[in-house]
Amino acid sequence: MPIEIDKILAAAPITTRGQATQLSCDPKGERIVYASGKSIFVRTIDEPSKSLQYTGHTTTTTVARFSPSGFWIASGDVSGKVRVWDAVGAENTKGEYSIISGRINDIAWDGDSQRVIAVGDGRERFGHAFTADSGNSVGEVTGHSKVVNAVSIRQQRPLRAATVSDDGSMCFLHGAPFKFADKASEHKGFVTGTAFSPDGATLVTVGADRKIQLYDGKTGAPTKAIGEGVHTGGIYGISWSSDSKRFVTSSADQTVRVWDAESGENTETWRFGPEGTVSIPDQQVGVVWPHGRNDGLIISLNLNGDLNYLVPGNSKPIRVVQGHNKNITALGASPDGKALLTGSFEGRVLSWDLAAGTGTVVDGQSHSNQVTQFASSASGGTIYSVGWDDTLRSVDVSANTFTGASTKLSAQPKGVATTNDGKFVVVAAHTGIQVYQDADFISELPTTFTPTAIAASPSDASVIALGGDGNTVRIHSLSSSDGTLSSQPVAVLTTSSAHISTLSFSRDGKFLAAGNSTGKIVVYKTGSWEVETDRWSAHTARVLSIAWNEAGTHAVSGGLDTNVCVWSLAKPGSRTSAPNAHKDGVNGVAWTEEGTVISTGVDGAVKVWKVSGLP
Repeated sequence: MPIEIDKILAAAPITTRGQATQLSCDPKGERIVYASGKSIFVRTIDEPSKSLQYTGHTTTTTVARFSPSGFWIASGDVSGKVRVWDAVGAENTKGEYSIISGRINDIAWDGDSQRVIAVGDGRERFGHAFTADSGNSVGEVTGHSKVVNAVSIRQQRPLRAATVSDDGSMCFLHGAPFKFADKASEHKGFVTGTAFSPDGATLVTVGADRKIQLYDGKTGAPTKAIGEGVHTGGIYGISWSSDSKRFVTSSADQTVRVWDAESGENTETWRFGPEGTVSIPDQQVGVVWPHGRNDGLIISLNLNGDLNYLVPGNSKPIRVVQGHNKNITALGASPDGKALLTGSFEGRVLSWDLAAGTGTVVDGQSHSNQVTQFASSASGGTIYSVGWDDTLRSVDVSANTFTGASTKLSAQPKGVATTNDGKFVVVAAHTGIQVYQDADFISELPTTFTPTAIAASPSDASVIALGGDGNTVRIHSLSSSDGTLSSQPVAVLTTSSAHISTLSFSRDGKFLAAGNSTGKIVVYKTGSWEVETDRWSAHTARVLSIAWNEAGTHAVSGGLDTNVCVWSLAKPGSRTSAPNAHKDGVNGVAWTEEGTVISTGVDGAVKVWKVSGLP
């Protein structure tokens, strides 16, 4: 019963307002690499559903750069470590080096793919130059008094490097070994980005003062400033075309602009967001101009983490790649497995086309805080969601939009379920169980304990299972006529030895699986509520999600221990697992079709698994 990864639908790049996000492409213009969470993702530009995930870092990652050869990637994190690893398989690590005592902001390679400079926010120093294969020092980064934001190395000899900082200056380094040679203070505020042209003739710096400054690439002497007054917000991204004649900038003014390096003219502009209005999510915080392509493609990044594919001559993006760049806290699927929704820590909700491997943000007013759980109607046409903004919302799957106004809940929700006749939506809140019909409040059953999980039988609209912090599962009866819950449970299941963390009925309603906070799953036979098996106990930490296959013979679970496990009712002692499926925990699983399992987790990625040889 092996389980193998089929697709990794990568997380979106991590972004921070007022700070540049670095993007990097391989020399052939085929792949893009960026940081997200504690992972680094390598994506195919033309097929974003093809991606690799590097999980070697133990803290939040900040930047990743391809080597000029395209065979290696250097990535940095908030602890000041840089790791150099294989770009082909995203597995083999060449070395890990402690560079500074704080966040790594940028990394640059020399033209030989041998030397690396990493810069950021340290205490004793703001950067260091070292060899990629051994970490031996090949120079120092000096001359700055504040955090260094970006670095670039001239790809030709004699080697030159430039670093820019919050102190408003650009320091020019000669190498190798790299050492301070000159300093220019042409900017009046934070300098956010710098880049040498591919031919090494020109250096450009950009800053929060909206200024674009050009320098001689060999001497570092300032030559001219261009574009004064064109950008109306801080500039956060800079990247050169392969012919060294043009470069592109991205700005907080919601624009991406192409510039002619010789004349200083702005030759092309893309503006994002509604015309004439300020849209903070549309601030452009990163940009890269992939080399090795013949279509002129430019990729920009907005504050929401969306990658915009731009082609000169087209006023609109030819593609927008969307995803989550924060913890995915909820996963919901329609009964037929065709509709799939994910919700994340900040309230962003996406629908997914698994065949194409693409995600699309659901239109309308989304949650403003963590999405707790989804529940699909029996038809699959509507999926309900609850979140930490204490609201119940519904999504029209076919239109990919939130419908109507949200329903305000009386307390923080712990979960949501729908009856199989589609008549009622049942919400487990901190204070009790609430029943709704067409967004209208129907009834509430106060509880003396804190509910932790809820599920509704897909075969009997009157059966509601409720998990609590008292190690028990309570089965309540729901009246189909007036939507009231029985004040006393019709059955109390006490087999669990720990708090119930998740509940899931099989699709035929014959079994109920209850996962607890110690990693054990107990399966009950509905009706008699006898224990079918209590041997599903491979997880070593809290079980966070359980889903059944259509036949009701197997189930998949995800837990805080980062593992995805597939279980069999016929052979409860037989299981297969995918260890370290999601870094820091698996929050959601779904069984969309026979042999296909979906999982989501803290790393912000959606993963598609193929399961075969089920006993």
